Amino acid sequence: MTENKDQVAGLLLAAGRGRRLGGRPKALLSHRGRPLVEHAVAVLRAAGCTRVHVVLGAQADVVRQRAELPGCVLVDNPEWEEGMGSSLRAGLGSLAGTGARAALVSLVDQPGIGREAVARVLAAYASPRSLASAAYDGERGHPVLFGADHWPGIAETATGDRGARAYLKAHEDAITLVECGDVAQAYDIDTEADLARLE
Repeated sequence: MTENKDQVAGLLLAAGRGRRLGGRPKALLSHRGRPLVEHAVAVLRAAGCTRVHVVLGAQADVVRQRAELPGCVLVDNPEWEEGMGSSLRAGLGSLAGTGARAALVSLVDQPGIGREAVARVLAAYASPRSLASAAYDGERGHPVLFGADHWPGIAETATGDRGARAYLKAHEDAITLVECGDVAQAYDIDTEADLARLE
């Protein structure tokens, strides 16, 4: 089991500007007294990801200054304004040649998804052909696990804010859905009203 976990890298997408939050980068939103990006990295580590790559974009320099992310590989996405697809491409690109056989992709603005849910999806890794996703009452959500065999196809189709949606739709039959609705809440921090969910 440990060997499997070591082959899966955590990939945190944290490049967004928070357009509907007045342009405050989501990575820097305060949660439990620290930047949200720190919390998201801690969740990946607690779930068993020993290697974590973090994709930064909006105010990347400020995030580097304020957030304590020891041991993480920080990946700059100069095209972050194009949307999540560009961050996913940058993140997967950063894993090429590292020996990682899968990427467990999570989003910085989903603090309701904790260690238990991430660990369940991580446990679905079997080989570089693996394709798994958390599900909430049967609906696909994050985090998502992409075996390395899928990375080229995902990078090719990841555009705008759709991320890997088109690829996952085309490969629906191959996805292992991992129900997490009993241990996590898959809300996003997108608007001012959502800030009330942060602690």
